[in-house]
Amino acid sequence: MRAKPPDPKEQAKKAALNALKRAKRAAEKSGVELSDWEGEFLTSVAQRVETYGRAFADPEKGARGQALSGNQAIKLKEIARKAKGEAKPMKRGKGFQRRGRPEAEAEPDED
Repeated sequence: MRAKPPDPKEQAKKAALNALKRAKRAAEKSGVELSDWEGEFLTSVAQRVETYGRAFADPEKGARGQALSGNQAIKLKEIARKAKGEAKPMKRGKGFQRRGRPEAEAEPDED
């Protein structure tokens, strides 16, 4: 008799729960204090993964067989890095900024 192949959704769920537990354990072990938001994030995401098998409802926010959305995975990596002591937050863009205008266009002509 052959063993049943593993279910990809179940594997993704288990991997996500393990990653969440590892990040939490690493923070406790190293003495790094997570912010209230980060602690709540780890707890709530773990609860949703255990209950529903994934932590997001909108299928456009993550791959079909994944337990975490793209942004949740990025945030989890940031928390894990912080817990390891490599606390370099991911660089955020500068957003939309006004471009400098050439001097000729900046001042109106007075004739």
